[in-house]
Amino acid sequence: MIPAALPPAGTRGPNPLPARVTSAKIVITGGFGVGKTTLVGSVSEIVPLRTEAMVTDTSTGIDSVTATPQKVTTTVAMDFGRLTLAEDLILYLFGTPGQHRFWFMWDDLVRGAIGAIVLIDTRRLDDSFATVDYFESRGLPFLVAVNEFDEAPRYPLDDIRAALAVTADVPIIYVDARSRASVRNALLSISAYALQALTNPVSF
Repeated sequence: MIPAALPPAGTRGPNPLPARVTSAKIVITGGFGVGKTTLVGSVSEIVPLRTEAMVTDTSTGIDSVTATPQKVTTTVAMDFGRLTLAEDLILYLFGTPGQHRFWFMWDDLVRGAIGAIVLIDTRRLDDSFATVDYFESRGLPFLVAVNEFDEAPRYPLDDIRAALAVTADVPIIYVDARSRASVRNALLSISAYALQALTNPVSF
């Protein structure tokens, strides 16, 4: 016997499907060894795609491992992960290579992104200037995330803002790249900031 009426497609059962699912691209970026691969891996709901190679003598004099002596590999193309941030929002995470000789890939990785997280290490703040300049010059919404390495000195966020010379509207937060909850909060922050920037563009 056919029921007199059926609920609309997509609404049956206790967990109805959202009417529309939006996907967005977020870039995870920063200097060499700041924790980009760790961040993507800690939050991705799929096995992250990683393109890593051994750190070799080619890096000598270019990429310092003084602050991270345990680092033996480096990303040479990108990291990729995915996170369902809400039932109607899926984030695709693209981690950039940190070594300067691979920066030519950044333009392709950034294309189509709504925002970026710039990871920094307070032990090597100078490594962050070029990254910040890159995103400022392209007008892509970004936030600065201070990765809380165990050995890294802690500074007030206002001091970090002044050191990086970023404008007051750019969010600066602390993040533990090893913590899923901490990374998820960072992704919530950049998503909200990017949405605000898209709906309220700045006129020059």
